[in-house]
Amino acid sequence: KVWSQRGQRKTVSGKRGRGRVNVMGGLRYHDRQRQCYFIDQGNSESFYAQLVNLNQFVEQEWVKQGNVAATFQVQGPKILLVLDNASYHKKQAMRAEIEAMLPNIELYFLPAYSPDYNLIELV
Repeated sequence: KVWSQRGQRKTVSGKRGRGRVNVMGGLRYHDRQRQCYFIDQGNSESFYAQLVNLNQFVEQEWVKQGNVAATFQVQGPKILLVLDNASYHKKQAMRAEIEAMLPNIELYFLPAYSPDYNLIELV
């Protein structure tokens, strides 16, 4: 299942040899802006790479609003990510690198064994 505009059909491409497509995505609360990234495999490296992409996307929006790119890490918006408890989300080395290199991103974790809080589980 995928989300798409009403009346339009979304096609999902990617490596589907095992009948599986890995997607990392998110939804911005205030304007329902969606970001989806198709990945080969869910691991800490691909997770970090997608966080870098997300950070760059938000930074580009920040600059389009008339702000200076150099002030993004200090004055830019905070990106609050609510994550499930996948092991690669919680890897200590990765979390330390995110904290050091992507200071605008803050990670929050859902309680363990609570799929009812994780709306993506419905998809």
